[in-house]
Amino acid sequence: MSTRICLVRHGETAWNAERRLQGHTDIPLNETGLAQARATAASLATERFDAAYCSDLTRARQTAEAIANCCGLAPGFDASLRERNFGAFQALTYAEAQARFPHDYHRFENRDPEFTFPGGGENLREFAARIRATLEDIARRHQGGSVLVVTHGGVLDIAHRLATGKHLQAPRDFTIPNAALNWIGWNGETWSLIAWAEQRHLDKTLDELPNA
Repeated sequence: MSTRICLVRHGETAWNAERRLQGHTDIPLNETGLAQARATAASLATERFDAAYCSDLTRARQTAEAIANCCGLAPGFDASLRERNFGAFQALTYAEAQARFPHDYHRFENRDPEFTFPGGGENLREFAARIRATLEDIARRHQGGSVLVVTHGGVLDIAHRLATGKHLQAPRDFTIPNAALNWIGWNGETWSLIAWAEQRHLDKTLDELPNA
């Protein structure tokens, strides 16, 4: 029996608007993000989920709690659903990271799966393995059910690639808007893409930047 997972990227933060790398830095939603969380909650009010999980970072928790209030859910907070750890790039804008770490930024920009950020961080292969294991564990736990997962842009990048077979190094050709709805399925062996970047319930949204 197939399991459906609805993936939601957290609402907008001030650092999203500034094009600043967040990673594991704990940044709350801004006013736009709070409104997006409420709109997403309203759009899911008639959905019936068997469970909800979210990253333990504040921006994801705030988004998940808004949805939970509408859907009668109690989300489980899971650090393994966090964004990729960007090491020394965290708190820098993309332009600042490129200026300070030009060689490292080139490897990051080109999605080198073995590149690890200076200052301690995850390489892309490690990050993808973490997300795959976490999503498969959730899907097995709720086989045949429907699950809500509130998380981060980089996590959704990996989820889309799992569902479509796109290679980790391939340039991203799909959007990851704040607070949009993204549906994938798990049949016990493989992932499939059901729907992506549904955002009729939202006004203007920011896409996740291509490398994160």
